[in-house]
Amino acid sequence: MTDAAGATAPHATDAEFMQSAAHSDQNEIQLSKLALDKGITGMAKDHANKMITDHTKSTADLKPIAQKKGVTLPTDMDPEHKTIAEQMGTLSGKDLEKKYLEQMAMDHQKTVNTMVAHQKMTQDADLQGFITKTLPVVQTHLAMFKQHAGM
Repeated sequence: MTDAAGATAPHATDAEFMQSAAHSDQNEIQLSKLALDKGITGMAKDHANKMITDHTKSTADLKPIAQKKGVTLPTDMDPEHKTIAEQMGTLSGKDLEKKYLEQMAMDHQKTVNTMVAHQKMTQDADLQGFITKTLPVVQTHLAMFKQHAGM
């Protein structure tokens, strides 16, 4: 969720936050798999493999919290990222690598903003713990992608 200025607004409920976090994980996993399938190499390939590993772990950490609270998590990309995947599917080589790195930087910035905002508002101890554990990993990803995307 973003406002007119593009700032990320906190989710109104913990359920919305959990669904957003799960979508974020699926977006990163599936775009990374696409980039790998299309043959990215070198540092971008290493980053894509790390995204798959780290975001799979994030989903595994979130799933029991969601189940405990009766929240069903999405298992696919959100509509925006399905469109991005279609666009990425038409690219190759350096164009694909550039788009992948830039998209990962933008996505991770949104995720950091969302997590920070929700951490301030949620009263749920399980989600506080999840955010405290996961946020430093996402911040590391953001720094890595910003550096390599030249942002």
